[in-house]
Amino acid sequence: MIRAQRIEHANLQMYEDRKSPLLPRGRFLRRLAAHAGLAVALILGSLVLGMAGYMYFEALHWRDAFLNAAMLLGGMGPVDSPKTNGGKLFAGLYALYAGLVFLVGVGLVFTPIAHRLMHRYHLDETSEEQ
Repeated sequence: MIRAQRIEHANLQMYEDRKSPLLPRGRFLRRLAAHAGLAVALILGSLVLGMAGYMYFEALHWRDAFLNAAMLLGGMGPVDSPKTNGGKLFAGLYALYAGLVFLVGVGLVFTPIAHRLMHRYHLDETSEEQ
C-alpha cells in the first residue's frame, strides 16, 4: 500500500529532479504551452471579474468595463474615474489584484524556462564530477 502511494506521488511530480535527464524539446514545449495556457486562463478570468465589477458598481457598458479592466490588468490604470463609493473601493482592490495577477502570470510563463536553465546547469555540474 505504501509503495503504491509512492508510485502515485511520483507520477504527480511536475518537474524532474536534478538527477533526471533533461526533458526532450517536444515535452518541454508542451510544458511551456501548458504554463502559458494557465497564465492566459488566469488573465481572462481576471478580465471577466474586472468587467463584472465595473458593470455592477459603475454601471458601465461592457465595452467600457472591458477597457477599464484591461487597462488595469495591463498596468496602465483606469480610463474612467470611478464615481460611486463602491466603484472606488472596487477599482482600488482590483488594481491591487491586477498587479498580483501580472506577477503570477509572468511567473507561470517563465518558471519552465528557469527550471530548464537550472536543470541544464546542474546536469553539467554532475557530469564534471563523474
